[in-house]
Amino acid sequence: MPKPLSGPRDHTNPLIWCAAVICAAVAVAVIIAGAVVSIGYLVIKPSVPRIGVASAALDAVYFDQTSSLTVQVTVVVRAENDNPKARASFSGTTLGLSFRGQKIAYLVAGTFAVAANSTVELNYVPQSTPIPLDPEDAAAVSSSLRRSVMEFELKGTTKTRWRIWLIGSAKFWVHLDCRLHLPVNGSVVYPRCSSRSK
Repeated sequence: MPKPLSGPRDHTNPLIWCAAVICAAVAVAVIIAGAVVSIGYLVIKPSVPRIGVASAALDAVYFDQTSSLTVQVTVVVRAENDNPKARASFSGTTLGLSFRGQKIAYLVAGTFAVAANSTVELNYVPQSTPIPLDPEDAAAVSSSLRRSVMEFELKGTTKTRWRIWLIGSAKFWVHLDCRLHLPVNGSVVYPRCSSRSK
């Protein structure tokens, strides 16, 4: 019976073995990093810092019933950080206070920090310049004064940043969109209004 012919054996190139080892090491490192991130997230349960309106009041209203409106409003904005082990920073805070779509004032804050599991309150007392009114706006103001409540809008954004244990830093833009129904007698109201992340 004839013997099978044996040719030269094929050997795997050492470079291919090196590439395979490197790829395997990278895959293992990615799996370990993913596990660390997942465990860290489950242990810490981080939450996005937020801003909201703690209180607001309409301090003064000047209305000449024909062409202009001037108001002074007190707004207390609260920055909240519910993370128990991470300090948060807020930057680029710009909120626009409006009446019937017309800007009254901008509430602006520089960069500030909020300690872990804490809050910081920002007090604003903007007074508008005279707001020109068309007949429809003047009628709306008259109606609001009869009802003893005026409605304002407070909209804007701030950028939050905080460190999550070994995971690294997290950054979010948060958006505030509130409607403030303020009694004309100056009573303080406590709106349930806070930001959402995006």
